[in-house]
Amino acid sequence: MSEWIIPDWPAPQRVRACSTTRFGGLSHAPWDSLNLGGHVGDLAEHVALNRQRLVEQLALPAMPQWLNQIHGQVVARLPSTETLPPADAAITRENGVVCAVMTADCLPVLFCSRDGSEVAAAHAGWRGLCNGVLEQTLSQFHCSANDIHAWLGPAIGPQAFEVGPEVKSAFMAHSEQAEEAFRPVGSKYFADIWMLARQRLQAAGVHSISGSTRCTFHERDDFFSFRRDGITGRMATLIWLR
Repeated sequence: MSEWIIPDWPAPQRVRACSTTRFGGLSHAPWDSLNLGGHVGDLAEHVALNRQRLVEQLALPAMPQWLNQIHGQVVARLPSTETLPPADAAITRENGVVCAVMTADCLPVLFCSRDGSEVAAAHAGWRGLCNGVLEQTLSQFHCSANDIHAWLGPAIGPQAFEVGPEVKSAFMAHSEQAEEAFRPVGSKYFADIWMLARQRLQAAGVHSISGSTRCTFHERDDFFSFRRDGITGRMATLIWLR
C-alpha cells in the first residue's frame, strides 16, 4: 500500500492532487502514524513534523492552507491576507497555493476546471453534503459546472455508514432520488455517501465525476476512522496548481 493516493481523473497536467493514508508519519497510537490533524489530542510536535514530511515527500510548493472545519458550507478563497473564517472548502486560481481538507470518514471532494485555471477541495460530512457544501463550492468557480471535473476520495462506505431516519429524511427533503442511497438495517439505514455526492453533483450540472471506493471504516490498516475508533488521526486530501 502506498502512502499516497493519486486521483485517477481527467485533470489538466498543471493540476496536482493527492489523498494521504495513515502511513509514513511519526505519531504514536491511536494516531499512528501520519496524523495531520492538530485538534485530535496528538502531540503538537508530531503533527508539525508529519505536516512538514508531507510537504517534503510530495514536493508541495507550500504548506497546505489548513481549514478550521465545522461541517458547514463556507468556501474560503485562497490565498487570503486575512484570518480565514471557519470553512469546509477552499478554492484558488493561483499557482503554488495548496487547498486541503482533513477527513477520517467524511468524504473529501476535489474539483478542477476543465481548462486547469481553478481548483478546489471540499469536506463533505453528511451535514455539509446535505446542506450544500458541494454546490457552494461549484458556485465559486468562474466556469459552468459542465466544465468542472470532480473526484470523490476515500470515505466511510455503504456497508458501514449507519445513520438514523432523520438523515434519510433530510436528504429526501432535497431530492426523492436520495432514497436510492439508503438501505434499511433494523430501525436505521446504511447510507452511500458516494452516491449521495454524485447525485448532488449531477443535479448541479457536473458530468465528469471520478472517484475512489476505498472505505475508511473497513480498511483499518490504511485509514483513520472516527466512527470505528473514536480517538484517531486525520488524513488530508490536497489539490494545487503548478
